[in-house]
Amino acid sequence: MPLNRRKFLSRSAVTGAGVALAGAAAAPAAEAAAPAHRGGRKPKRYALTVLGTTDLHGHVFNWDYFKDAEYTDAAGNAQGLGRISTLVNQVREEKGRRNTLLVDAGDTIQGTPLTYYYAKVDPITAEGGPVHPMAQAMNAIGYDAVALGNHEFNYGIETLRRFEEQCDFPLLGANAVDAKTLKPAFPPYFMRTFRVKGAPPVKVAVLGLTNPGIAIWDKAYVQGKLAFPGLEEQAAKWVPKLRSMGADVVVVSAHSGSSGTSSYGDQVPYVENAAANVARQVPGIDAILVGHAHEEIAELKVVNEETGRTVVLSEPLCFAERLTLFDFELVFERGRWHVESVKASLRNSNAVEDDPRITRLLADEHEKVVAYVNQVVGTATETLTTVEARYKDAPIIDLITKVQEDVVKEALAGTEYASLPVLAQASPFSRTSEIPAGDVTIRDLSSLYVYDNTLVAKLLTGAQLRAYLEYSAEYYVRTASGAPVDVDKLTNANGRPDYNYDYVSGLAYEIDVAQAAGSRIKNLTYGGAPLDDAQQFVLAVNNYRANGGGAFPHVASAKELWSESTEIRTRIAEWATAKGVLDPKDFASADWSLTRDGVPVF
Repeated sequence: MPLNRRKFLSRSAVTGAGVALAGAAAAPAAEAAAPAHRGGRKPKRYALTVLGTTDLHGHVFNWDYFKDAEYTDAAGNAQGLGRISTLVNQVREEKGRRNTLLVDAGDTIQGTPLTYYYAKVDPITAEGGPVHPMAQAMNAIGYDAVALGNHEFNYGIETLRRFEEQCDFPLLGANAVDAKTLKPAFPPYFMRTFRVKGAPPVKVAVLGLTNPGIAIWDKAYVQGKLAFPGLEEQAAKWVPKLRSMGADVVVVSAHSGSSGTSSYGDQVPYVENAAANVARQVPGIDAILVGHAHEEIAELKVVNEETGRTVVLSEPLCFAERLTLFDFELVFERGRWHVESVKASLRNSNAVEDDPRITRLLADEHEKVVAYVNQVVGTATETLTTVEARYKDAPIIDLITKVQEDVVKEALAGTEYASLPVLAQASPFSRTSEIPAGDVTIRDLSSLYVYDNTLVAKLLTGAQLRAYLEYSAEYYVRTASGAPVDVDKLTNANGRPDYNYDYVSGLAYEIDVAQAAGSRIKNLTYGGAPLDDAQQFVLAVNNYRANGGGAFPHVASAKELWSESTEIRTRIAEWATAKGVLDPKDFASADWSLTRDGVPVF
């Protein structure tokens, strides 16, 4: 039986340059026994633990706002900073708080209705506005430094700067620079000095690196204001500086995955997932906290090509489901501290309960958001779901495209483009979203469109749309005619995520999965006739795709006719409220289907 939110909170309550800080004297536990040196003298040793989270995406509570219940999944995971706080307290007790550092690798202020509410509904930027829940929670837990993630920019620079003001820790971004001066727009690094009894202090530097894709994904906010050079080149610039400043330990907190791949093709000349590249190419780094990819990597060892030394990487699972521990052993020899060893491990949030201090702190904010998302905005004549949306044309995705079409048609009315046909794209973001028959709430619609994307109108030709669809169809695994169809193995070819597969409304077409990628779109028509490659269309597209996210052809370079700052999910809620009744006959279009050698798959 789902735990209601009152019981949940009740149970939780009882159960510019760099930034440098000096730490207090280390606890005696930090000094470990060591083998005797020649002459019987033991070298001084010091044990340091750097704790790390990443991709928190607004998860404070172990609560699913879309289901109005405590979060659960098949793997038994738990989420939220309430759990992380308990884990951090345990480690600080074990290691001695004075021997620990707590950092994060970015994507903090976007991702849940909680963060949306305090960006848009009751914004932190308003005069006398609230303190952001993530600032409150992370201040209370005692974070030392946080790297900027790409989603930090989703609500604009004003919101990010206000959040920065509310934090007791620096937001780091060595490769987030002023577009004109190319000087750091945020602190590049954080440095702390740890005192060691009977030995010189240990200086630890944390270099923050963010994702070059921000220049694409949030182009509307950052173009002409901020630039985002590559992680490798900026690490090569800053790591030697940190070493020359006396850093004995250098940790990089990088909002960048480890795969060495990019989702945006060659639109920017920098790698999206560059953390392992940084470890391999830049000497002087001891460990890297990895973010962005939403993967769980307990420990990844990468050998630096220049020094031959091993750099240890770790990526804790997103949404505060895991906590990384980097355990450093240092030895004082030949007049300086040396990192003797680094080990990385993970701790699981499901092993502990929420820290009641954190849940009490934000109980009021949580209740406000729960009330907001449970507002009824209309009714549905039948249940709509995304369960099969990635391989069957689902009416629930057609709802998104219908809303986008209507908004763009209204926006272009009276312009020279008003007579052009309007098409729309949408992706099956979630495999579990459902709009139930009966009352429809904001949380139902928000679960359908989980990103804070906005709407853009682009001008494309029929030929460009054909290429767009061919690229989208690469999402499917090639499946021979007559071979068994396993829907769990049919999609996500070459690791492509669901959010980089697009429906395009207004066109009718088949996707022949027996054909090679690039030759799969068959019987492509508009208005019942074969598509005219020269005909012009308006494509209603989200800003992520419009700016090149997913590297879909032609759309990023296409002429922009219109854009807005209102989120698409807000438009969906407005549309549903105006209609009052959600009936598939008003939006379902049955545009596409999967075939194999012309025979329907389903």
